[in-house]
Amino acid sequence: MIVFDLRCPDGHVFEAWFGSSRAYDEQRAAGQLVCPMCGATAIEKAVMAPAVAAKGNRADPPPAAAMKQAMAALAAAQAKALESSEWVGGAFAARARAMHMGEAPTTAIHGQASIAEAKALVAEGVPVAPLPLPVVPPKQLN
Repeated sequence: MIVFDLRCPDGHVFEAWFGSSRAYDEQRAAGQLVCPMCGATAIEKAVMAPAVAAKGNRADPPPAAAMKQAMAALAAAQAKALESSEWVGGAFAARARAMHMGEAPTTAIHGQASIAEAKALVAEGVPVAPLPLPVVPPKQLN
């Protein structure tokens, strides 16, 4: 496992774990990296300070199995939450805004929105949040 500090265009810096540097490159190329603060997908590696442990103060990195288990638990929790949520695809911003304005019934929805749409929703007071893991549209599931 390898950890990278990542940065979005808005300057948010966050940490992410990958199986390898190649795994990072593949996920970035596929647009699967998302800023947890603003939902941006134009993610780059941030400058990182080297981890230099003091002598006698060395901690072993988390075992790969533990990281896989933690990621699987996060994915399962997100999947469970999405079970009771309706996929609205690219209509997410319009549906969320309509529900906020009382023009549509309030239900749990998930879908896709551009960064500009997400920022506009937040500015309007619409309660939205990016999901921690990428969501595959139902029609693309195997």
